[in-house]
Amino acid sequence: MNDHASPSIEAIGVSRAFGGTPVVRDATLRVNAGEVTALVGPNGSGKTTLMLMLATLLRPDNGSIRIGGHDTLSDTVAARSALGWMPDTLGAWNTLTVRETLTAVCAMYGIAGRAATTRVDTLLDSTALRPLEAQRSHTLSRGQKQRLSLARALVHQPRVLLLDEPASGLDPEARLTQRRALEQLASEGTAILITSHVLDELEQLASSVVFLREGRTEADATVAHALRQGVQWRVRAGNTELLRSVLLSFGIAAVSQRSLSGEFLHLDIADEASAAHLLRSLITAGVDVIEFAPATGSLEQAFVHLSRPENPPVQPSTTDVGSAS
Repeated sequence: MNDHASPSIEAIGVSRAFGGTPVVRDATLRVNAGEVTALVGPNGSGKTTLMLMLATLLRPDNGSIRIGGHDTLSDTVAARSALGWMPDTLGAWNTLTVRETLTAVCAMYGIAGRAATTRVDTLLDSTALRPLEAQRSHTLSRGQKQRLSLARALVHQPRVLLLDEPASGLDPEARLTQRRALEQLASEGTAILITSHVLDELEQLASSVVFLREGRTEADATVAHALRQGVQWRVRAGNTELLRSVLLSFGIAAVSQRSLSGEFLHLDIADEASAAHLLRSLITAGVDVIEFAPATGSLEQAFVHLSRPENPPVQPSTTDVGSAS
């Protein structure tokens, strides 16, 4: 993350309680222009509440939020004009078609006439909704509604995007299309904050991550450490029996598992430095290693590590995925 850039999304010390029960507690995060940041955490950690506050749909009890440089409490209209909000569930006018829905949203942002037609056409193409433009929104599948929800959030070409579970209900091809669209928006300077339970998809897209637990954002160093932890690795070699024998000679037990690409051995490795040392040792021992990689993505491993009760929550905020993995 570029610490010298002015953040497009900034939350400092944000808290919110319901009926006296704290849901978000002193959360802090920032996302700069052109960055894609993943907001992850266990169910009930406060992600949705935090997103609603960032989207100006819920007032924080404490702390401050700025969207596109605008305070969400004192300059709400400007903040809302700067952001595009994609909720987990599409709320739409059931009687309107896909095209009519997008045209209506254009009108809300003062986009009319030929400009509205051009904008709607662009969105129909970029979100692969063109074949569905005459279909009423209530007849759409879950994945199709997600595409319409994203298109709706993009109508006014916002500088900030808040996306809650955007890949939910999408098939693999649609996920790839969506990821490429978001990567393009980020390359054009859009700041994107995204929540999703599809962690492998997030890892391919995000350049930084915020981990939320019990309403608190974790510290940079804590998340960076978790991203470096190797929970399980998988190894494939030309001669599996030789691989197993060499691992046993090192005192390492492994579990065999078959996949479409062949037989793998799964083993626990403490961290990336230990993994690198083991790989060198296997090659030196004459093992023809074909594949040596984490069994899961670093973001998923970090999620597991940080969700364990023996790793207590600490204070704020984001860290770079690329530099920590």
